[in-house]
Amino acid sequence: MTDEMMSLRTLLEKSSDADLLREMVGFAAQRLMELEVESLTGAAHGQRSPDRINYRNGYRERIWETRAGAVELRIPKLRKSSYFPVFLEPRRLAEKALAAVVQEAYVHGVSTRSVDDLVKAMGMTGISKSQVSRLCSEIDDKIAAFLNRPLEGDWPYLWLDATYVKVRASGRIVSVAVIVAVAVSSDGRREVLGMAIGASEAETFWIEFLRSLARRGLRGVKLVISDAHEGLKAAVAKVLHASWQRCRVHFMRNVLAHAGKQGRRVVAAFIATAFAQEDAEMARAQWRQVADQLRPKVAKLAALMDQAEADVLAFMSFPKDHRPKIHSTNPLERLNGEIKRRTDVVGIFPNEDAITRLVGAILLEQNDEWAVQRARYMTLETMAPLSEDPIFKLPAVAA
Repeated sequence: MTDEMMSLRTLLEKSSDADLLREMVGFAAQRLMELEVESLTGAAHGQRSPDRINYRNGYRERIWETRAGAVELRIPKLRKSSYFPVFLEPRRLAEKALAAVVQEAYVHGVSTRSVDDLVKAMGMTGISKSQVSRLCSEIDDKIAAFLNRPLEGDWPYLWLDATYVKVRASGRIVSVAVIVAVAVSSDGRREVLGMAIGASEAETFWIEFLRSLARRGLRGVKLVISDAHEGLKAAVAKVLHASWQRCRVHFMRNVLAHAGKQGRRVVAAFIATAFAQEDAEMARAQWRQVADQLRPKVAKLAALMDQAEADVLAFMSFPKDHRPKIHSTNPLERLNGEIKRRTDVVGIFPNEDAITRLVGAILLEQNDEWAVQRARYMTLETMAPLSEDPIFKLPAVAA
């Protein structure tokens, strides 16, 4: 008799009728994970084999909510890569949130034609307001717990970005900004910190959002990376007392608009020489030299470089290994793309709570995906010089 059959027999003998189904689900799920990991490693647990291509590295605990109840899982970890069980469906909550938003729009009679068609295709035309309310409440509790969780430790790098969606307010359709905050902790892990919705991007809005993060425990911010949003730079200085990095990619798009079609490639190459320097002082010197060379022919472009020098080159004062990730908001592109894809399905949201429900679910699931990745976004060795704790600081290199 195999070990699996013995475990199954023990399970059947000891479990009560009420718990039997849940225990059976847990047993099947655990066995499925073992088989999946066996195929990924090339050998069974504890087996010595020349075909082995990876090794196990312990387990992580996770609760799996099923129709049979909460099942405790021990998900295997791998040394050389990450593993996530197929049956857990990492995008399940976001899909559920999307369905809830669509249903809410439908039952309140504020949906667009595309939403009406989607409701019919999903077979949800018979759903009642009370059913939608219960579904929304269930999701909202999870999202609220995630978005309001305490923030612990230092967060040296903070990315902020905004996207716009349409929502019904006071009988009108208006465009609102959805702000997303992502940061890297002192141990090199990336997390979603929060989100906010506002009618504008004025300084007061940014100040309130950053203060809400600070109240939850945000501290130790060294650099904030964002596009040139109105009021943000002043809010960062007032609330976080941190440096601000203007997104280099967006700045290049703006400045090259003044270079003419034929001169864009040459101008881009000239400006890029500043980014290739070894340190901030050399980068600033090269930046000014390029601006002076361009000034006689494209004075407006040179003037933009003069104004943006400190903001675009702020990242050069940080560790060289971090610079490819902190010079722009590009690390948020995939996340923003997912938000845009899901919100486009809805088109016009019935209220701001529906925006929080859907975008919050997307952020929660993205955060979970980052949490299970084995590799840190930035290594501990490169993060050490940024630590406020002198025990973890590396000694200065003698000149």
